[in-house]
Amino acid sequence: MSSVQILHNPRCSKSRQTLQLLQDNGIEPHITEYLKHPLTEAEIKTIFEKLGCNSVLDMMRPKEAEFAQAGLDKQTITTEEGLQAIARYPKLLERPIVIKDNQARIGRPPEAVMELF
Repeated sequence: MSSVQILHNPRCSKSRQTLQLLQDNGIEPHITEYLKHPLTEAEIKTIFEKLGCNSVLDMMRPKEAEFAQAGLDKQTITTEEGLQAIARYPKLLERPIVIKDNQARIGRPPEAVMELF
């Protein structure tokens, strides 16, 4: 049996909906509240790879104030800059993210994570 993890923000409605969807389907994921327990840059890079993103922006929330505070620009951001910024400002991580084995999906919409099962 593989383990399932959700990077969760309980204040986010999509995150709560995604967690509920998993539980409604008999899946009890390991819950990581990434704002309380920030991820390392190495962990974020692994998730980036599991998501198969074309750009680090695909896993970021560029509208958050922290994006500008980090001195980032959507036109010129590099993967390395994005990973470093998420490690420094966990709020920049798009949420929720469900990880299963060597794959991950962003729960926007929540049903997208069911591709993993």
